[in-house]
Amino acid sequence: MASHGQGQKLQVMVQPINLIFRYLQNRSQIQVSLFEQVFMWIEGCIIGFDEYMNLTLDDVEEIHSKKKRQQLGRITLKGDITLL
Repeated sequence: MASHGQGQKLQVMVQPINLIFRYLQNRSQIQVSLFEQVFMWIEGCIIGFDEYMNLTLDDVEEIHSKKKRQQLGRITLKGDITLL
């Protein structure tokens, strides 16, 4: 965050594509919430993406709210992303 004026803080938004690129570079483990799938999410490591924000994830687990987990391996998510 950058300072602006007398004690006020200016918030700078990071573009989603830059955030995804940072996760890719750091090989960060991420959680992805899917559109209209409120009781399920995906965890994995980003290994690739494109300008449409389609994501390729590795070491993926599908997690259900009832703590049920399923190993999926490598997947590509196409446009179902709600929240990273």
